[in-house]
Amino acid sequence: MTNFSIEKRSIGTDYKPYFIAEMSCNHNQSLENALNIVKIAKNFGADAVKIQTFSADSMTINSNKDDFIIDDRNSLWFGRNLYDLYSEAQINWDWVKKIFDLSKELDIQCFSSVFDEKSLDFLEDLNTPAYKIASFENNHLPLIKNVCSTHKPVIISTGGCTEDEIDEIVENAREAGCRELAILKCTSDYPADVQDVNLLTIPYMRKKFGCEIGLSDHTKGIGTSIGAIAHGASIIEKHFLPKYIKKSLDSGFSINEEIFGLLIKEGINAWKSLGKINFELSRSEINNLKFKRSIYACAKIEIGEVFTNSNIKIIRPGMGAKPKNFDKLIGKKSNKKYEVGDPIN
Repeated sequence: MTNFSIEKRSIGTDYKPYFIAEMSCNHNQSLENALNIVKIAKNFGADAVKIQTFSADSMTINSNKDDFIIDDRNSLWFGRNLYDLYSEAQINWDWVKKIFDLSKELDIQCFSSVFDEKSLDFLEDLNTPAYKIASFENNHLPLIKNVCSTHKPVIISTGGCTEDEIDEIVENAREAGCRELAILKCTSDYPADVQDVNLLTIPYMRKKFGCEIGLSDHTKGIGTSIGAIAHGASIIEKHFLPKYIKKSLDSGFSINEEIFGLLIKEGINAWKSLGKINFELSRSEINNLKFKRSIYACAKIEIGEVFTNSNIKIIRPGMGAKPKNFDKLIGKKSNKKYEVGDPIN
C-alpha cells in the first residue's frame, strides 16, 4: 500500500476507487454550468471535480502558421487554430474560488490541473488541496518541479510518454520533494480507441514506480475504466458532461451523470470483487453444493443386482455418491435395495 491521500481521503487499492469528474471545458464558459457540474457530480457520487486553470496566452501564441492549426482530419477539432481553441476552452479565473467554495459547501473535493507558474501561484493562493499535470504538460519538467515543491499530492497523466520519459518524470517529481505521487495511465487521443489503452500496463507501473496508479480515460464508454480497476487502478478520471448541456468541445468523449453514476456503482463492485487469492467456499456456496451432480438410481435395484449404466445415473442433486465413483460402481453388486430416485451411497 502506498501513501497517498487528498484532504484525508485515503487513495489506494485498499480503499474504494477515487472517481474524478473532469469538468475540462464542459462549462461552455458559463459560471452557472460550472457550478451545476459540481452539484450534479456530487449528487451522482463523484469523489472530486477537477477543473483546468489556464489562459490561451499561457498555452500558446495567437498564430495562424501551419504549426498552430490542428491538421488531423480525425480530430474533433480539425482545422482549429490552437489559440482560438484554448480561448473557447479556458475557464474564467474569477470563477475558480466560487467553484472551490461550492465544493467545500457540498463536501466534494475540488482541485485543478496547473499549466504554468502563473496558474500555480494563483491556485496556491486559493490553497487547492492537490494538483494535476495534464499529459501535454508532462514534458514540462520545470513546471513539475515547481508543483512538487509545494509538497501537496500530485497526479500526473502519462499520455504520450515512453517508459523512459515516465522514469524521468517520477525521478524529477521525487527529487523536487513530492511524497504523495500518483500517475495515470493515459492514451492521448480524443476519443481514444479501446485497443490502444493497454490496461495490462497498470500493474507493471504500480510495481515499477511504487506509487498510486490510475487511469485518465478518454474512451467513449465505461468498460475501460472498469477493466482498469480490475487491474489495480485506484483513481479513475473521466470527462463529465451533464445531459442538459448538449454540446461542448469535449462532448465526443465525455459521459453524462447517469453513466457516471453507473461507472461508480460498477467500479466499486469491481473493486469489491477483487478480494484475495482464495479457494475456500463461501457459506452460500456450501449450501448450494446439494445442487451439484451425484449418483442416483434411475431404475429399481434389488439386493445383489449389478450396477449398470441402465440403473444408475449421474444427475442433480448432489446427495449421492460423487460422480468420480461411477466407473468403480459399474459391475459391482448392490448390498441394498434402491427405488428410483434414491441416492447411491
